[in-house]
Amino acid sequence: MMQLRKFIEAQGFYRVPLKRLATGHYLFSAKINGIAGNFILDTGASTSCVGFSDSAHFLLVSEESIIKAAGAGAINMETMLSRGNNFSIKKWSIRNMDFVLFDLSHVNEALQQVNEKAVHGIIGADFLKDHRAVIDYGRNCFYVKEN
Repeated sequence: MMQLRKFIEAQGFYRVPLKRLATGHYLFSAKINGIAGNFILDTGASTSCVGFSDSAHFLLVSEESIIKAAGAGAINMETMLSRGNNFSIKKWSIRNMDFVLFDLSHVNEALQQVNEKAVHGIIGADFLKDHRAVIDYGRNCFYVKEN
């Protein structure tokens, strides 16, 4: 039987290693607009987001948003929207990625309680669907493909 990695890489997918955190979340490093950051991969998050406090770090230009964020014990949180950003994971990259900006302090407080470092953002189902992501939990990695 052919291994998943060989099969999926032969189909043009790019492999991204993940680190499992004490919280059970999966972490990976990536760049937004050429600037490095740490992100949680979250299949339960409908949209990819960056914390308000990190928007300047990634040179994000934001605009008003009518979206209200909810999740992980928080609801009705104010948001902003940043459109058309470059997003890269090592040698793999895309253009025109949008991020919702909102307060990630509740996420980072939960990580801090188990001695994990803060994250800059969350990569959600919008990204995973658009890039046909396949998550290999057994090997702590995921695969993405450009459109």
